[in-house]
Amino acid sequence: MKKLENKVAIVTGGNSGIGYAAAADLVANGAKVIVTGRNKEALAKAEAELKVTGIASDQSDLKSIDGLVAEVKDKFGKIDILFLNAGIASFAPLESASEGHYDSIMDVNVKGVYFTLQKLLPILNDGGSVIFNTSINANVGMENSGVYAASKAALLSLNRVFATELAPRNIRINAISPGPIETPIFGKLGLEKAEIEGFGAALSDKILLKRFGKASEIAKTVTFLASDDASFITGTEIVVDGGLTVNTVV
Repeated sequence: MKKLENKVAIVTGGNSGIGYAAAADLVANGAKVIVTGRNKEALAKAEAELKVTGIASDQSDLKSIDGLVAEVKDKFGKIDILFLNAGIASFAPLESASEGHYDSIMDVNVKGVYFTLQKLLPILNDGGSVIFNTSINANVGMENSGVYAASKAALLSLNRVFATELAPRNIRINAISPGPIETPIFGKLGLEKAEIEGFGAALSDKILLKRFGKASEIAKTVTFLASDDASFITGTEIVVDGGLTVNTVV
């Protein structure tokens, strides 16, 4: 019997990247998987390729979250696993960051995650597993990442609080903090190609395993935390960064 047989899982933002890889691994381990996202074409592609159920949902819109909950309840009744993966990343220095920059990130990465979990709680089975996708950016002090880093640090705080609040229901809450995965996040900083390549080479030297991670490696960590293999783990953060944050000596 597969380790997640008869389990129902939701992966937010599951139509690409880490979410897509996590959905694939959960399916491979026997779970029935629902993936969410805003891009209907990408959702349809994920449905066909992964044999999952795709539901269009905008995490920054509470009414859209209500619609997601109603559809999942109607089609599946209850869920056992929730991977809160959906999020956005954009970067700006403190001196020029706009209110729109701040609000767009916080609405999706914090407010959206908070209320997605809150609204799904009534259909989350006791003994379930919730997993936040956070980031090492919450702790490393990367320039121009202030709002994004703060949004991920907020999730790490919620991780600990909710682990305490939901312990009476035996619901485990954990966080995964990836380092650079496949395409490093600094690729979104608006740098020239040569600058990105130079920064990438410098960053690779800091990673103890001398490479960027793969989305499939994060996915396997998700499956571990979702399964009974992690039955005595809650309120913790697993850093998956190839040793980047260990290697602090410049």
